[in-house]
Amino acid sequence: MVVTTVRRILAFTAFVLLVAACSGEGGAGSTEDIVSTTEGIISGSTSPGASAAPEFPDGLDWINVDRPLSFAELRGKVVLLDFWTYGCINCIHIIPDLMRLEEEYADELVVIGVHSAKFDNEGSTENIRQVVLRYGIEHPVVNDSDFQVWNAWGARAWPTIMLVDPAGNIVGGHSGEGVYDVVKPVIDSLIEEFDQLGLIDRSPLDLNLEPLADSVLSFPGKVLADAAGGRLFVADTNHHRIVVADLESGEVTQVIGSGNRGFGDGGLAEAGFDQPQGMALSADGTLLYVADLGNHAVRKVDLESGLVTTLAGTGEQARSYPPSAGTLEDVELNSPWDLLLDGDTLYVAMAGSHQVWALQLDADLALPAAGSGLEGVVNGDAGTAQLAQPSGLALLGERLFFADSESSTIRYLDIGGDVGLLAGSGNGLFAFGDADGLGTEARFQHPLGVVVDGGYVYVADTYNNKIKRIDPDSGATETFLGGEAGWRDGADALFYEPGGLDAANGKLYVADTNNHAVRVIALATGETSTLVLYGVERFVAADDDYNGTVVTAETVQLAAGEATILVEIEFPPGHKVNDLAPFSMRWRSEGVADFGAGAEVSLVAPEFPIEVPVTLAPGEGTVVGDVTIYYCTTEAESLCLIDEVRFEIPVEVGPGGTDSVTVSHFVPAFP
Repeated sequence: MVVTTVRRILAFTAFVLLVAACSGEGGAGSTEDIVSTTEGIISGSTSPGASAAPEFPDGLDWINVDRPLSFAELRGKVVLLDFWTYGCINCIHIIPDLMRLEEEYADELVVIGVHSAKFDNEGSTENIRQVVLRYGIEHPVVNDSDFQVWNAWGARAWPTIMLVDPAGNIVGGHSGEGVYDVVKPVIDSLIEEFDQLGLIDRSPLDLNLEPLADSVLSFPGKVLADAAGGRLFVADTNHHRIVVADLESGEVTQVIGSGNRGFGDGGLAEAGFDQPQGMALSADGTLLYVADLGNHAVRKVDLESGLVTTLAGTGEQARSYPPSAGTLEDVELNSPWDLLLDGDTLYVAMAGSHQVWALQLDADLALPAAGSGLEGVVNGDAGTAQLAQPSGLALLGERLFFADSESSTIRYLDIGGDVGLLAGSGNGLFAFGDADGLGTEARFQHPLGVVVDGGYVYVADTYNNKIKRIDPDSGATETFLGGEAGWRDGADALFYEPGGLDAANGKLYVADTNNHAVRVIALATGETSTLVLYGVERFVAADDDYNGTVVTAETVQLAAGEATILVEIEFPPGHKVNDLAPFSMRWRSEGVADFGAGAEVSLVAPEFPIEVPVTLAPGEGTVVGDVTIYYCTTEAESLCLIDEVRFEIPVEVGPGGTDSVTVSHFVPAFP
C-alpha cells in the first residue's frame, strides 16, 4: 500500500524533520524565512513564484466545501496550504495563526488544510471531520491519507505551510510554528503587487461548513471523579467550561466558566477558559486545578468561594523553547494537557514541550521534572530523557505513569529518579498499532489517558477506540473494552476516541470525546452505561443573554379565565425525547397570566403536546416560556443532545377570545 511505503520512508526522514519542525527549530517563536520549494531560501523576497502549483489529485475527500477545489478556480487568491495531522500538538498550535490570517485577509486569502495522516486512525475522513468541528476550522480541508499531495509538494514535516500566489505559482514554504509572523509580510507584498496588476479576486469562496448539533457536552477531554464528595468534574472542552455533576445521578450542580472562549479570572459564571483538559482536586476537596490548554495556563478554582484565578501561565504560549523554570506567577507554559496533585506538588503533562513539569505549590516554583524538550523516546536520566507529547498522568506510589501519545507508549517517571517504559514499542514515533502483549510487545495508537485502580493501569487507547489495562509490575497489556469506533453500552461497549479516565467506587469514568458523553464502566463486570447529565441549563440560560432559539407567535386573542397552552415538540426521523433526562419548562408573564404551581415544570418521558394550564386576566401582555429539551438518536439513546427554545406569545385577553393556544418547535437533527 502507498501509505505503508510512505510511512517506512517517513520513519527515518520525517522523524528527523519532525524534531526540527516540532521541537524548537522552526517552532514557536521562529522567524525563519519562507523557503522556496525550487529556489532555496529566498531571503524574505516576495517575488511571485516561477513554478505552477500542482493540482489536487482527483478522488480525494473534501470537508467544509461541497466540491473539490482546484488552483485554476482559485486564481486571484493568495492560497496557503497547511500540511497537518490532527494528533500533532504543533499542528494544533498554528490553528490560531491560521484563523488570524483568515480574519485579516478574508477577501484575498484562502487557507486549505491538507490532512496527511501520521496515524492510521487519522486517515479516516469521518475522524478528520470530527477534528475540524473540535477545533472550529472553517476553511476547506482535503483528506490526503495516501500522501499524494504531500509528495507532490515535497513536504517533510508536520506542520508545513506552502504559499501560492494569485497567478497559481508556488512562492515558498515554512515548517514549524510561528506561521503568522513568517507569512504575513509575504501575503502583504503579494496582495500589493497583484492588486496593482488588477489580478486580485475578492469574491468570497463558497463554503459548506460541517454542522454540529448542540449537546450537553462538546468533545469532553478529561474527567475527575471525587468519591468523597460524590462529584464528577467534566472538562467540557469545546464549551470551554467545567461541568460538575452528581457522581451517580448525573444532575449538574455547578458550571465553572462562562462557556465562551477566553482568558479571564473571576466568578464561576464569568471566568474564561480555552479548551480545558485535565484536572486535579485538593485533598480537602475545596480547590480544583484545571489544565487550561488553549490558554497555556493552569487555573485554580476555589469551589467554596466560587472564584477562579490563574495559578501559573500568562495566557500565551511560552516564547522560549523549551519553557524556562520560574515562579508560578511569571512562568510561561506550553499546552498543559493533564494534571496530577501529589501533596504540595502539582505535576503537569506539558504536551507542547514534550515534558512533565512540577509546580511546587509550597515553594511558588514551576520547573521541568522530566524531558529535555526534544521529541523522542529516550529513557533514563529525567533531565535528558526525550518524551513525545505526554497527555495523561497517573500515580502509583512514587511512580508517575504518563500516556506518551505521539510515541504510542505508556511510560513512567520514578519521582526523583529516571524515566522508563511500561508498555508499547518504544522504538520511535512511528511504532504504533493495536496489540496486546507483554511490555514492548504491546501496541497502542495515540493514547491520551491513564488511571491506576485495583492493581491495574487503565489506558484510554484513544485512536484504537479502546480501554486497555496493564499490569504495572510486568507490563502485561490486554484489551478491556472497545474496538471499532462507535457507541454501544452493555458488556460489549464501543467508544469513539476516548480521551480521559478516572476511577471511583469500583467504576471507571470515561470522557468519550467524539461521542460527547461520559461513559461509566463497572470494573468487576465490564458492563458499560452512559451517564446522562441534566440540569446544565439552570446555569447558562440567563434571561438577558438568551442563547437558544426564540419562537415569536402572532398575537393571540384569548378569553379571560382558565386557558391552556399546548406545547408541541417535533423530532426529526431517528430522534426522540431522552427518557433518562427531564424535559423542563419555565413560564412567566407580564401581568396577564398566572401559572401558579405550573410556572416551572419538569417531566420525564413526556408525551406531546403538553398542556400548560394558565389563568388569564383582561389586558395585553406577553407570555414567555423557556423550554429545555433533552433528546437523543434512536441508535444512541443515551446521547444527550440539548435544544433550548423560548416561546414568546403576545396575547390580548378579553371578550370573544379562545381558551387555548398552540406553540410548536422542530428540534434539529444530530449531524
